[in-house]
Amino acid sequence: MVTINEDDELSQAAVWAIQEGMCDELRLLLDEEPWLALAWLRDADPLSNVSWSLLHVVTGWPGHFQDGPVSVGLLVEAGANVNARFRGEHEETPLHWAASSDDVDVLDALLDAGADIEARGAVIGGGTPLADARSYKQWRAAFRLVERGATTTLVDAATLGLLDRVERAFANGEPPGQDDVDAAFWGACHGGRTETADFLLGRGADLD
Repeated sequence: MVTINEDDELSQAAVWAIQEGMCDELRLLLDEEPWLALAWLRDADPLSNVSWSLLHVVTGWPGHFQDGPVSVGLLVEAGANVNARFRGEHEETPLHWAASSDDVDVLDALLDAGADIEARGAVIGGGTPLADARSYKQWRAAFRLVERGATTTLVDAATLGLLDRVERAFANGEPPGQDDVDAAFWGACHGGRTETADFLLGRGADLD
C-alpha cells in the first residue's frame, strides 16, 4: 500500500479536487493513477507517523464539500477502503469524520458503500461514529445514524432524548449501574434533553 507525503504534487491535486468538488479532475486523476484510491497521505512533519486516506479527506472538517457523495463514489469505485482507519492518536474511519462534521449526505454515501456503522476507534472513548456525533452535538448525523440502524448505548439514547430506549434499559432485567446512570444523565444534560434528565434523576442520577 502506497504512502505519500501530504505535500506531494499528486496528493495536493487529489485533495484540491475533493475539497473544491472538482469531480471530473478527481476522476481523471484516479484513471491515470488508480493506486491513489488506496494511498495513504502522510503528515509532512518528518517526525510524525500520522497518515490518512482520501476518504478521510472527503469527510474531514469542516466537511460538506461540494459533491462529497460523488467523490465517495469515485474513490470506492476505484478501490478505496470505505472502512480505512486513521493512523495516529486514534483509529477513526471516514464515517466517524462524516458524523463529526454533521455531513449527512456523505454519511449516507459511505453507509451505502458498505461502511461499518458500528466501527470502534472514535476519539470519544474509542466508540462508534454515533459517539462522535452526539458528543459534538452533530444532531442531524446522530439521528441519521440511528435511523440507519446504529446501536444505541444508554448514554447515546439519553443524549439524543430517546426516552423510550432509556426507559427500556431500566425495565429489562438488572438496572444500569450508578456510573452508567450518571453518564447517561450527563449526556441528557449535554443534549438539552430535559425530560430524559428528569427521568434519570428519578432513577438516582447524581446531580454533582
